[in-house]
Amino acid sequence: MTTWTALTTLEGQQSAEALGEAMERLSPAPTGVGVFELEDGSGLWEVGGYFTEAPDIAGLALLATLHGAADFAVSELPEKDWVAEVRRELAPVEAGRFIVYGSHDADKLPEGRIGLLIEASMAFGTGHHGTTQGCLAALDGLAATGFTPARVADIGCGTAVLAMGAARLWPEAAPIIASDIDEVAVEVARANVAANGLETRVDCVEAAGFSHESLKNVAPFDLIFANILKGPLIALAPDMREAVAPGGHVILSGILNPQAEEVIDVYCGLGFNLAEERRIVDWTTLVLHLV
Repeated sequence: MTTWTALTTLEGQQSAEALGEAMERLSPAPTGVGVFELEDGSGLWEVGGYFTEAPDIAGLALLATLHGAADFAVSELPEKDWVAEVRRELAPVEAGRFIVYGSHDADKLPEGRIGLLIEASMAFGTGHHGTTQGCLAALDGLAATGFTPARVADIGCGTAVLAMGAARLWPEAAPIIASDIDEVAVEVARANVAANGLETRVDCVEAAGFSHESLKNVAPFDLIFANILKGPLIALAPDMREAVAPGGHVILSGILNPQAEEVIDVYCGLGFNLAEERRIVDWTTLVLHLV
């Protein structure tokens, strides 16, 4: 079946969300609309729609003008077996002792590695992004120092790959809580946790920051992951400080390299010490220790 995409960018979350809502009222209507902040530090938001019928070009142009967006780029996608295509491109990824793989590569796992089964999905964190790789490598490095946490939280967990990595490294750690603000991500996380046989080890909850009762009841944590973006990491810093036990660690990512110094300054100003700064291509992962 032939499908079409229509993509544009504009400034401001509120304007982007309003445009996304307006797109849903088009005829023919899109089968899905996405609104995302670009991760390049520009402050722009991307709004995109997917169509199974040719979209109304004039209607899209009018919406772009009314909402102050750039002209929509409309593309027709060729008929293709996208599942097979994604599987070919998502080869297993190694990070420290971890190897993240899809079920189609289950027979290719080398011995002596910690396998994490993650299927391509709507949630972030298949292991192919520099931020996820950086967090897994940092996690492995932290474990190599002899650090053994009892309570672990994965904030903005996406696929829950980091929470599952911690569960594999530290069988005695409990509870491990994986949270995400997005309902779909939580569903994906639960499916991945089940596929890896970790249902009794990792609890997946829908929450913004540390607001969920499950997180409040377990805090303070010995280890917290937050692989999100610079803005939310800075906004979350005071709550992060309260949620970490003395001597605990946080692993932060979703940070473009030029943004790292600002994040470090904020967290060190709250009593953290920088333990490690790791870069993979454009992205920085930070390990900070609360003394």
